Amino acid sequence: MTILGIETSCDETSAAVVRDGRLLSNVTRPQLFHAAYGGVVPELASRAHQQLIIPIVDRALSDAGVTQEELDGVAAVYGPGLIGSILVGLSFGKALAYGRGIPFVGVNHMEAHIVSNFIEPPHPGYPFVNLTVSGGHTQLVLVTAPLKYEVLGGARDDAAGEAFDKVAKLLGLEYPGGPAIDKLARKGDPNAIQFPRPYLDTDSYEFSFSGLKTSVLYYLRDARFDRESASRDEIFVNNVCASFQSAVVDVLVDKLVRAAKTFRVADIAVAGGVSANSALREALAEAAANNGLKLFIPKFEYCTDNGAMVAMAGYLKFVQGTSSSLELTAIPNLALS
Repeated sequence: MTILGIETSCDETSAAVVRDGRLLSNVTRPQLFHAAYGGVVPELASRAHQQLIIPIVDRALSDAGVTQEELDGVAAVYGPGLIGSILVGLSFGKALAYGRGIPFVGVNHMEAHIVSNFIEPPHPGYPFVNLTVSGGHTQLVLVTAPLKYEVLGGARDDAAGEAFDKVAKLLGLEYPGGPAIDKLARKGDPNAIQFPRPYLDTDSYEFSFSGLKTSVLYYLRDARFDRESASRDEIFVNNVCASFQSAVVDVLVDKLVRAAKTFRVADIAVAGGVSANSALREALAEAAANNGLKLFIPKFEYCTDNGAMVAMAGYLKFVQGTSSSLELTAIPNLALS
């Protein structure tokens, strides 16, 4: 079974081909121009997807050595995300499936991130607890079987990746903020500033990072920090980055490990763009070793939004006999169920 997967939920245009559970190609084009605006501009993102979708799909098919006639199905994300962006990939995927007379299946973007841990071996065993942490989402999920989930908790306000972007902006760093903070944090002291660890002292699996972001704002204000100044104190900025990052990482790791213990699972997995963060990976590896858990994190290219995770999720759905109506529409606030 050969499946084409399409991902356009935010600012990456991506397509991939999976055959019988094996990835044949994965082509992703990030929209780097958003950096000039300090964040993703939805209308510009949608326009860029329209320009890129055909050449990206053609490249994915070419790299896989597959023609449209050889496709057995098409999968595309239908939410959550930016509605204008989602509609581009979703509409293209449905049109291609209709034109070829093959099945179509819609894929939940959050589900696809979980499935990213199954693109290449080794794979986590069921049941396992998955933490998806990205610019738009922070979610803890108990995965009981293929495509079977119990959502344990999510972000009540700012997602972790969003907090990284906002704090980076406060510090005058480039967008996206995650990699910028990660880089400077390596040169800073994570214990220099005691920022709060939101929801760390509760049994809840919910996340909240808006208060942490505000704490950084007040700290910078009290320090009379000027992000526009060419003579910014590098040590000061590095310490803020390291201390802020440490607070986020502590919360993420604590809740993931606690969930694994509560539900008595042996495996834990992480997905989403923030899972590329070096401090998070190091802390997770240490926590897993200390608690007798096996940790699974996708390769860097599968952490951010990509077509491979959509194609693999679509493949698993088709294997289970699941397909979608061509009347399926974009749902920007789609929940994982």
